[in-house]
Amino acid sequence: MEPNFWENKSKAEKILKDKKIYEDLIHSYELSLKQFNEIIDLYNLALEENNQTILRETENNIFELHKKIKKNEIKCFLSNEADSLNAYLEIHAGAGGTESQDWAEMLRRMYMKWASSKNFKCQLISEHKGEEAGIKSSTIKIDGNYIYGFLKSESGIHRLVRISPFDSGARRHTSFASIWVYPVIDESIKVEILEKDLRIDTYRSSGAGGQHVNTTDSAVRVTHLPTKIVVQCQNDRSQHKNKETCMNMLKARLYEHELKKKEQKLKSSEESKSDIGWGHQIRSYVLHPYRMVKDNRTNFESSSPDKVLNGEIDEFLESSLYKLND
Repeated sequence: MEPNFWENKSKAEKILKDKKIYEDLIHSYELSLKQFNEIIDLYNLALEENNQTILRETENNIFELHKKIKKNEIKCFLSNEADSLNAYLEIHAGAGGTESQDWAEMLRRMYMKWASSKNFKCQLISEHKGEEAGIKSSTIKIDGNYIYGFLKSESGIHRLVRISPFDSGARRHTSFASIWVYPVIDESIKVEILEKDLRIDTYRSSGAGGQHVNTTDSAVRVTHLPTKIVVQCQNDRSQHKNKETCMNMLKARLYEHELKKKEQKLKSSEESKSDIGWGHQIRSYVLHPYRMVKDNRTNFESSSPDKVLNGEIDEFLESSLYKLND
């Protein structure tokens, strides 16, 4: 280790984080190889003795080992510049009032449940409630290993088909909400923001935070005029801290904007948000007349929408990563 290693704390922490990830991958590979050899030895012995019980056991062990190896393979796909970073996840309800706002809240819950199941830290940055139910928009920050890499393919329009709980006639409704994921950048990544390019507004918070927050203009909205990117934060009682969070989010959005340009994406974030409806959805969640979740890009399907909406989305994330690395 270099004598001045800890002089730049954020850089040192990133290096140590990467080192642990690589060490875990190598350790997992070595352990998988050892388990594979042990299974082969046990299988050959059971074959010689015609022990059907042990043969079935080795088949199950191979299946479990294959799942473990697949997860390590997925981690190897996450080698892009921003993949190792934490992520902001924005949710916006589409047209349709209460129906879409309720759907947006269901999606927010799904991602927070997923994060919780992985022991990732999840923080609600900003949220605007619907008049009757659900949310109009929400921004959450998720901290953990390779969050952006895992979640970046979730950006897009998500479609729900169900019998509406808000319709007295019990009719089927289709609702839309948009998801946008962008990385939380660290101090090692420099993004220039000019003061003249910003419009900063303060307003009264409408979300959680207690009576004090609701009686002061503590919430902050920052608009980057050249790109029309808007970020907002209301989770703190301090206007100063909310502004600081907004600036960090704006840097992240601008960095992600440049990443997308480098990757020659066809649509910018604002374009993809402009039409939250038919023909743009990346995934459909159907609860009636049949029950299925289908990703329209990978064709991966699940017949257990309740599990998916409860945060079990790993198979969708993995199938998207395989698709990206075809």
